[in-house]
Amino acid sequence: FVQEAVGGDLFEIETVKDYAADYYECIDEAKAELQADARPEIKRYLEEAGLSMDDYDTIFLGYPNWWGTCPMCVFTFLEHYDLAGKRIIPFCTNEGSGMGGSEKHLKTLCPTATIEGGLSITGNRAAQSKDKAQAWARKFV
Repeated sequence: FVQEAVGGDLFEIETVKDYAADYYECIDEAKAELQADARPEIKRYLEEAGLSMDDYDTIFLGYPNWWGTCPMCVFTFLEHYDLAGKRIIPFCTNEGSGMGGSEKHLKTLCPTATIEGGLSITGNRAAQSKDKAQAWARKFV
């Protein structure tokens, strides 16, 4: 929905090791990664997709809120780049915890980037949130 509203390229951060398909196993894995401050290996970076972070000033960053923050693989991805001067606009799905501490954690992780106020969508309402997501995204362009 965001990409439809503002344009731009899409890139999916994927881990080398898949998370469990079972919800409860998956959240247990996510909790263990968070507690260990892990940096799970990801399948590829922008360069392997023929893209370059240098070409972007604004990054809409979408993720599920796991245990009050971004999945640790998002940190793996972001730490790979020099994000000085970039504008990061986070949005997430969650089941009641909103943005959690993710905006604060992104500011700590990316101190030379500008982190904008994010959009939180309840996961079970995500598919019906096109208008809300697009109106929010358009505020940044």
